[in-house]
Amino acid sequence: MSDLILPKAIKSLLDTHSDPNSVFAPLLPVLGEVLQCDRCFIYLRNPQTKLGKIVHWWRRNQQIPEITDTDWRLEPESLPTEDPLFAAALRTDPSVYVEDVETASPEVINKEFEHQNFGHRALIHAHLCQDGQLWGILKPEIFGQKRT
Repeated sequence: MSDLILPKAIKSLLDTHSDPNSVFAPLLPVLGEVLQCDRCFIYLRNPQTKLGKIVHWWRRNQQIPEITDTDWRLEPESLPTEDPLFAAALRTDPSVYVEDVETASPEVINKEFEHQNFGHRALIHAHLCQDGQLWGILKPEIFGQKRT
């Protein structure tokens, strides 16, 4: 892990903070700028209880929808069936980059599910896994246009 080359702004945050809240609150705006995305959030979950919530989020401006689902909730049993991205995350598959929600394969993404729940057009579904279990998802998103 020490071989990673990180942008200076991100490396500085990680070098100076160790408490998760003191890292993630300032990290998401920096990550949003580095990745040039419109919104970015972190969903954390407990793999044993299947309780999860969005713990931190950032948006570029007021036109980008807010994240309102920040309470601990039990993940619906149907979620892996409804959301191929979440199913891939549960399997600890490699993270997924979706250039265009509108044209992506239905095996990769459920377009209607994404429209109803997120509204983004392009995204990275970054799986945060350890010891063969999904502990969270980092999700940088673009609204209004695809992104190659």
